[in-house]
Amino acid sequence: MSSIFLPPPTQQIHCDIIQSAGVELSVLRLDLMHLWVNGNKWYKLKYNLLEAKEKNFSKLLTFGGAYSNHIFATAAAGKLFGLQTIGIIRGEERLPLNPTLSFAVQQGMQVVYCDRTTYQQRHTPELYAQLRERYGEVFIIPEGGSNLNGVRGCTEILQETGDFDVVCVACGTGTTFAGILLSLTHKQRGIAFPILKNGSFLQSEIDSLLQSYLASGLPTPNNSVCARELICDYHFGGYAKINDELLNFRQQFHQTHGIPLDYVYTAKMFYGVMDLLEQGFFSKGDRLLLVHTGGLQGNLARDKSALRIE
Repeated sequence: MSSIFLPPPTQQIHCDIIQSAGVELSVLRLDLMHLWVNGNKWYKLKYNLLEAKEKNFSKLLTFGGAYSNHIFATAAAGKLFGLQTIGIIRGEERLPLNPTLSFAVQQGMQVVYCDRTTYQQRHTPELYAQLRERYGEVFIIPEGGSNLNGVRGCTEILQETGDFDVVCVACGTGTTFAGILLSLTHKQRGIAFPILKNGSFLQSEIDSLLQSYLASGLPTPNNSVCARELICDYHFGGYAKINDELLNFRQQFHQTHGIPLDYVYTAKMFYGVMDLLEQGFFSKGDRLLLVHTGGLQGNLARDKSALRIE
C-alpha cells in the first residue's frame, strides 16, 4: 500500500536567525510524499484503510468541515485503493462547491451535509448506528483520522529521519503528536504548537491517546514517552484565523527557503519556532526537526478573502 508514496525528504534550512541561535534546523517534507494523499493525513489513514480492507469493507465513511484536509485525503485515498467514500460535512451546502469539496466529489466521494447539532454527536455509538442503518456496512473513520489506527500510523512518521534533539509539529487533535512521541527516545523532546485558541486542553487529550495506545498492545517503537511540551501562544486567534503578519511570514518563508506552508497549521508552527529561536528558547547545539504536515490544498480553498483575518 505504501509503495505509491515517496519517502519524505529532510531539508535543512539556513538563515541568520538560525545561525544566531546556534542550532541546526531541518524540515521533514511530508507534503512531498504524494500529490493528494500526503502529510500526516496519510499516516492517520494508513491503518484505517488496512483494517477496512482486511475486514472486507467496500465503503468508508468519515467526518469533516467544508475545507477539511482529512476529507480531501480520504476521498483521494478511497479512489486510489478502490473504496467508496462518504463524507459527512459539517454545516449546510453552499454552491458552487469550494475546491476541497469539488475535488472530493470528483474523486467519487458522496458528500452529505449535516446540521451542526447532529454533527456534535459524531463520536457517539448512537450516530454510528444511524449512519450504518442509512448507508449499510461502512467502515467509519473518526474526524481527522483521530483513533488508535491514526496514532499507530503516526509512530512511523520519523522512520526515515536522522537523529534530532527536538521535534516540532502543529497540533489540531493531538493524534499526530501522540504518535510522534511514541517514536522518540527519552533523550529527545517533542513540542506541539496547537492551532486552536486555548489549546492547553489538548494535553489531557494527548495523555488519553497515549494511555489508550500503550494499553492496546499495538506496536510501539519505544516503550516510554519522551519529554513533551505544548506551546499555545501561536494560534493567531484560533482555528483558521490569521492576520497580515502571518500572511507575510508565510510568503517570505516560501520565497526564502522554497517551502510552501498552509495558513491553518504549518505557517503558525513555523512562525512560532522562528520566534522562539530569536528569544533564545532552544539550547545552543540543538538539532531541530520541523514536521511539515502538508495541508497545502487548504490554500486553494482559503484565499485571503475567505479566511477570518484578525
